[in-house]
Amino acid sequence: MLHSKTLLGEGIFAGFPMKKLFPILLVLVIAAGSLHPLHADNPPKKIALSDFPAAAVEEVVVPVPSEIFAVLDKLGNPNWKAQLRNGKAQTPEDRAHTALLLGNVIAEGFVAVEAEDAERVKELGRQVLTLAEAINVRKSVIARSKSITDKADQRDWRGVRAEFDGALQDVRGAMQELNDQDLSQLVSLGGWLRGTEVLTSIVQAGFSKDGAELLHQPELVNYFDRCISAMSPRLRKNPLVANIREVLRQIGPMVGARGGITPENVKSIHELTSGVDHQIVNGGN
Repeated sequence: MLHSKTLLGEGIFAGFPMKKLFPILLVLVIAAGSLHPLHADNPPKKIALSDFPAAAVEEVVVPVPSEIFAVLDKLGNPNWKAQLRNGKAQTPEDRAHTALLLGNVIAEGFVAVEAEDAERVKELGRQVLTLAEAINVRKSVIARSKSITDKADQRDWRGVRAEFDGALQDVRGAMQELNDQDLSQLVSLGGWLRGTEVLTSIVQAGFSKDGAELLHQPELVNYFDRCISAMSPRLRKNPLVANIREVLRQIGPMVGARGGITPENVKSIHELTSGVDHQIVNGGN
């Protein structure tokens, strides 16, 4: 299970490279406990989950957003606007799908912040509120949604990030109170899928070994697979959840390849995550 405890703070990342955790990209904030100031000017180059204690691996070690974006900046200057989706997703009928979409939309919010697209940020903030209402946690994000709009109007991008991050904390906290542990995990998974889709798109645009290495995430992929295995039979049999599990099992060998992740691997991972993200946002197969 994804625990509410988040492994952040001084000392935890000291001496540990960042690189291998970047593909969490925007799950990033979904599981992260707090948004630190943007001060990571010289982030380490790599991060190996195997370097951390076992408990850290089980709880999913998630770097703070400032560290993640600082690592991405080392790859160059991504065209964030090109990564944004168009349109508004409709609220699904079932709660599992809604939780996946909520994580996906919040992840999209961070892409919109990086693109500095105020109108898109505001629209996504409203979508977060609508989706949160559909799974009975609307009260936890009302203030956050308004603040996202206000800060986007002010082009206070640091502040918008903080509010999206806070919304994620509040949603997960509310789910914990409602004993909706499985839905909380699906929020995180939905965000990771969108983040990985964005990352593979960026890596494909200018392939390099360093960029491909960001996808080396076998422990994390296996972790999400185990999360689904521990869910209730009803959720495991949900067609969308079952499909995502199959996607994770296809991605696993590619992100764990000992010989390195090839351009073909990156393309395949992108196609797999794009396909399932399309299902999350638009429904259907």
